[in-house]
Order: sequence, then C-alpha cells, then structure tokens
Amino acid sequence: MGFVTTERKDKVAVVTIDRPQALNALNPEVLADLKAAFEAIDQNEVRCVVLTGAGEKSFVAGADIGSMSTMTKAEGEAFGKLGNDIFLMIENFPLPVIAAVNGFALGGGNELCMSCDIRICSDNAMFGQPEVGLGITPGFGGTQRLARLVGMGMAKQLLYTARNIDAAEALRIGLVNAVYPQAELMDAALKMASTIARNAPIAVRACKKAANEGISLPIDKAVEVEEKLFGDCFETHDQVEGMACFLSREKPKPKAVFTNN
Repeated sequence: MGFVTTERKDKVAVVTIDRPQALNALNPEVLADLKAAFEAIDQNEVRCVVLTGAGEKSFVAGADIGSMSTMTKAEGEAFGKLGNDIFLMIENFPLPVIAAVNGFALGGGNELCMSCDIRICSDNAMFGQPEVGLGITPGFGGTQRLARLVGMGMAKQLLYTARNIDAAEALRIGLVNAVYPQAELMDAALKMASTIARNAPIAVRACKKAANEGISLPIDKAVEVEEKLFGDCFETHDQVEGMACFLSREKPKPKAVFTNN
C-alpha cells in the first residue's frame, strides 16, 4: 500500500493518505490502497478509526485531474463507481470513522470526509465541490451526502457555484463538528477516538448501524431498526457488565471480541 499507511495507537487506527507531493489527490491506485487499508483493520482490536492526509496542506485536494482528463464516458462512470464503492464501504464500516481534515478537502476530498461519521478540521482547511468549473459533476457522492449534511439549499449553492469555503464557514453550516489550530488537530482527533473506544463496542457499532440505516427510512420504519438493534444489545457481555457496574458504581470492562454473548 504505497499511498496509504496505517498506524495503531492502542484501540485506534490512524489511516493516512500519503501522497503529499500531489496534495493527496485520489487516483485509482490511491483508492485501491485506501480500500485495502480499511479491509486490513482488525475489527476485534480496533474500536475507532481516524482518517487523515499526509502533510500540513491537504487532507485530499480532490480526484487526480490528470488521470481524469483523458477518460471516456465509460471510463468516467467506472471511476465514479470505484470511488463510490470505496466511500460506501467507509460510510458503512462497522467502526466509527473520524475525518481529521488538515487543509484542502476539495471535490473527492470533501466527498471522502463526508463518508466519515465525524469531521473535525484544522483552521486552514478549505472545503468545496469545484467540479462544475471543470465540466463535470461530483462523482463520489457529493450531490447526495452534501444535502444530507447541510441541507438542500446550501448544498445546491455550493454545487452550482463551485465556491470553496473556509473552516469557519464549514463549521457554521454544519459540515464539520469542530475547528482546531493545525498543530492541535491530530491530538483532538485521537482524544475523541479514544473516548469513543472506551465505550461499549457492541453498542457503539449498533448506534452507527441504526443511524445509517434509519436516516433514509420513514420514522415508523426507522424506529423499528433501532428497536431491533436495541434488543440485540441485551444479553451481551457489554450490556450485562455495563449495567451491573453502573448499579455497583464500578468501572465496566468492555469485551475485546465482538460477539453477541
């Protein structure tokens, strides 16, 4: 995996897109490495993932324009499917994924961070979907996830104008959860990931699954998804241990291996 590295920090995996000379731009090789990196994460040991980009300038500056400039219709559609398949894998990854956005998150970079559960960024971050200025649409989910995060009106404004926004604006419209000085970003991401990792892993996974599956359903069907996952938590080690320790005022010890018993 020449363009993506993974480092373990206790129960947290830090996945870094490592192509700084190209501002971590996405091409088929980078996407393949990203897929392989997530597939290699030990989900019995890791409880949260932090995704970031190498260097101080860019999370992901976008898809590689050089590799796209000569694509045919069929090749363009296939490239879109490649990106969408991998971003859907990240969105539906059983573990929570925090995007630590360090600089540019444009085009495919913004689409990648939107596929993560939580986005925090450095104060020099820039976000945008500049594709219409290049004669194309977003191809990795930008027309869909942006509206789900910031509302249809704001999403259409950003999509149609191809305007980039800074970290403060991204925070104001709800695209990111928090903004930190560049030097503090990774510490903040790791602190949040460690907090998540200390909670009952089966329950955290179930929360992610319920939220992801329920959002596209009518509320009466969405709560049925929650009811099933709520019930699935009972009789697990984490539920029995967690409630017993709450009642006895002891500290729970979440089970390391993810089984339902």
